[in-house]
Amino acid sequence: MNSQVKIPLNPKQSFLKGTVAMLPLIVAVLPWGILVGAYGIESGLTAWQTQAMSLFVFAGTSQLVAIGMLQAGASMFSILITTLLITSRHLLYSMAMRQHIQALPLKWRSSLGFLLTDELFVNGTQDNGIFNRWYALGGGLSFYIAWNVATLLGIVAGAALPNLTTLGLDFAVVATFIAILIPMIKNLSYLVCVGISLVVSVYCEAHEVQAGLLISIILGMLSGYFIKCTARRSK
Repeated sequence: MNSQVKIPLNPKQSFLKGTVAMLPLIVAVLPWGILVGAYGIESGLTAWQTQAMSLFVFAGTSQLVAIGMLQAGASMFSILITTLLITSRHLLYSMAMRQHIQALPLKWRSSLGFLLTDELFVNGTQDNGIFNRWYALGGGLSFYIAWNVATLLGIVAGAALPNLTTLGLDFAVVATFIAILIPMIKNLSYLVCVGISLVVSVYCEAHEVQAGLLISIILGMLSGYFIKCTARRSK
């Protein structure tokens, strides 16, 4: 009989553990934050406006898209609809987390909801498979601070170094999502979903299909779901 008893971590320990768990993704996302800061300055936004986007929006992909649309002269309605579609995946994240946070006080639900990112959802809410609010807060808050620091560095660098956005910093976006995605591929249905999405998105990009991203997402999900259902029936 195992006599070892696992002692639960106190809030401070859980907070620090969540912070440490998020460090690899923080390092990966720093060039992305720098790119957002530099791109904002290059697009004609002021330093305060660019920093405010990271402070109050806190959504890397949406920020890049919104800045690009502002630069292109898109209407505010178009920007809002586009960013809404891009961040709609967070509705799925919140639904998945609902059972863990619905009993928490409003201040906790609001804080964790604001700090919720792809990185936090995948890597920062589960401490040894168990949801821990302090662990999630440590991961989310550290990521938020790092993102804003990186944005500030990008603002400073963008004002001092011309054409900083042409140095390939946007690869950090791809690298971050690859780091999130690869550990999630644990069975055939996940692999098929990723593979179909990849092939279709590349095909659509090569043939300049406007809705290529949406098409690849839908076909990937349907393919993965089909494989999963087929596997269940064969058992």
